[in-house]
Amino acid sequence: MTLLWTVLIGVAVGAHTSTWGMYKDAPHEGFTLPKYLRSLLLAAVIAPLVARVFGIAPTDAASAVILFGCIYAMERASLEAWKTFFRAEDQSKYAIPMQLAVFGRMVESRGARACFGALYLGAIVGGLALLSSYHPAPGTSPLFLALTIGALGGWSSAFGGAWKDAPIEGFQLLKFFRSPLLAAGFAYLLFRLGATPAQGTVGAIGYTVATTETYKTFFFPSQPRGKFAGKPVRFPEWLERRKRFVPLYVAVWGLVLLGFGLALAGRATSPRLPGGRSRSGAAAGAAARAATPARA
Repeated sequence: MTLLWTVLIGVAVGAHTSTWGMYKDAPHEGFTLPKYLRSLLLAAVIAPLVARVFGIAPTDAASAVILFGCIYAMERASLEAWKTFFRAEDQSKYAIPMQLAVFGRMVESRGARACFGALYLGAIVGGLALLSSYHPAPGTSPLFLALTIGALGGWSSAFGGAWKDAPIEGFQLLKFFRSPLLAAGFAYLLFRLGATPAQGTVGAIGYTVATTETYKTFFFPSQPRGKFAGKPVRFPEWLERRKRFVPLYVAVWGLVLLGFGLALAGRATSPRLPGGRSRSGAAAGAAARAATPARA
């Protein structure tokens, strides 16, 4: 049953990312079902792996919302790495190159991009290993964790975005600090729910991306995204058709907010341990083990 819930959370993540991606891109690129289902299937497939790597079993609201954020972050990291370092695609349709670029100039060599991609993925694995090995002292404030390690993903996004976009769009101070502040805020919530350093930091990245993309996509629907700035709307019919997917998007956000509400309400009555376990649940498990006759 836990596996089923894990996959369903992955499906919800994929539906969320696929919908905002389609909403901003379809008027310029058109709509194809395989592309829409790409993130949905990817998130569903990697969900059990993410749950295993981060040690999360979605047995209650707290662990479910932590897992949602972690799957979101890893799905985005996987897909963006593929598009940036490994995919070969005509970039002329974009105002800002989606493939690896240095100071606004694309790296044309596929071999060089693949090498950078391997380094990028290695950095992610190394970072996760370091976070997993970090065990804060008992009583460490969630706010302290949020402002230090919790904001790391936001700072990475801020510097990466400035590296890619600033040579073309210019440097925007508020945009630069947006991701670190959001990441710290979400990390604080996840640490309060009992997330480990790795779970809270990576989960905060996922929620930061989800919030930022929601704001940019749905609060300014008539403003083309940076990568399509100045490009023609080749499929104007999708300016209306894309609205049919909004109820699904809102439903996923509704479930996430409900999960946070239930988790925070449960936290108020049953303080949580790292990994999303309640103290009452841990005590019950310990009692059950103590009551089990020892094997000879």
